[in-house]
Amino acid sequence: MTKSKYFFLIVILGALTALAPFSIDMYLPGFPAIAKDLHSDIAAVSLSLSSFFIGVSAGQLLYGPLLDRFGRKRPLHIGLLVYLLASLGCVFATSVEALIGLRFLQALGCCAATVAATAMVRDLFPVEENAKVFSLLLLVVGASPMLAPAVGGYVTAYLGWHYIFIILTALAVLILAGAFWGLPESSAPDPHYSLLPGPITRSFLAVVREPRFTTYAFTGAIAFAGLLTYVAGSPNVFLEIFKVSGTQYSLIFALLAAGLIGAGQVNSLLLKKYRSEQLITAALIFQTLIALVLVVGSTNGWLGFAGTLVLIFIFLSCAGFIFPNASALSMAPFSKNAGSASALMGALQMGLGALASVLVSVLSKLDHSTFPMTGVMAGCSLLALAILLTGSRIIRNRNARERTAGQELLCNLQ
Repeated sequence: MTKSKYFFLIVILGALTALAPFSIDMYLPGFPAIAKDLHSDIAAVSLSLSSFFIGVSAGQLLYGPLLDRFGRKRPLHIGLLVYLLASLGCVFATSVEALIGLRFLQALGCCAATVAATAMVRDLFPVEENAKVFSLLLLVVGASPMLAPAVGGYVTAYLGWHYIFIILTALAVLILAGAFWGLPESSAPDPHYSLLPGPITRSFLAVVREPRFTTYAFTGAIAFAGLLTYVAGSPNVFLEIFKVSGTQYSLIFALLAAGLIGAGQVNSLLLKKYRSEQLITAALIFQTLIALVLVVGSTNGWLGFAGTLVLIFIFLSCAGFIFPNASALSMAPFSKNAGSASALMGALQMGLGALASVLVSVLSKLDHSTFPMTGVMAGCSLLALAILLTGSRIIRNRNARERTAGQELLCNLQ
């Protein structure tokens, strides 16, 4: 693969991966304007974020088998078309209920891009390079929380929130064109792959039975839920509690995202010296400690605006090490069922993220402090660390048993 082709593939796959976070981040600064225009409140508007998470989670389970049956490109094109039409529908939404429903449909289309991009990384690149490729994709994806809120803030202020979805529609057109003409078909259609419920279920079960997948996919998904907890809770914390403006919130969001992006690129460099297993363990331990300091300090009023901002920055920087390595380690055992594995991993991420965002929205109505956001973030880090440590021990024990069995077989043959 030439350098120019490598770069072009990274850009297109990164754009596909970034579509979902861009769809989330861009309209966050518009929450107050949307709530006012639709005669609702921010807590109700935030349910459109939750419906998006639910749609992405459910849709990925649909697209995984389709990508293995029909190849990667055809389901991807159909999904992007659904996203495009739903984005247009959001422009004309006249109630918060309609917006919630349309965001669900938008997510059903969007998740095709996420699943296809992850599966194509496994298809197109050697398995030992997957963690590096996911780190490079994080660089493209990381541009969304830096650019999207800023764009969304200015668009809302000068044109109105409806234009956010007009921009997302135009973005979908560009990505669809790039995917159609710029991406190769990385996996030939498999006419023997059955789309009946029984075989699909068995395919998913085969993925789940692999301990490396369950360990690292659940670790990454729960850590990702901590990130989405911040995304869902930050409008209330910064706009309502700390009283920053929409423009200031956009700049804060971009600043915090810089930590995620920078850490992802440092991770790519450290992979030359350390294994993914080492990096994800160290990052998650440190993130858990930071999350505990954040929840205790903010609850007792010791941190203030600046302290809260610094600790969230460090928390998100740790995520830049966790996500690429979790994705690479989850997908490593699979070549034949890469679509199903990618779908399950994505469904776990967005499903748990949806639960976390709903929990934050509900708790924010009961407690108008920073605790709903910081408390759930800390809980996600603790749970992810517990799963990682437990699963790693199971994997080591299984590998030891396999080595012992192999040695015994060799001795018997001799």
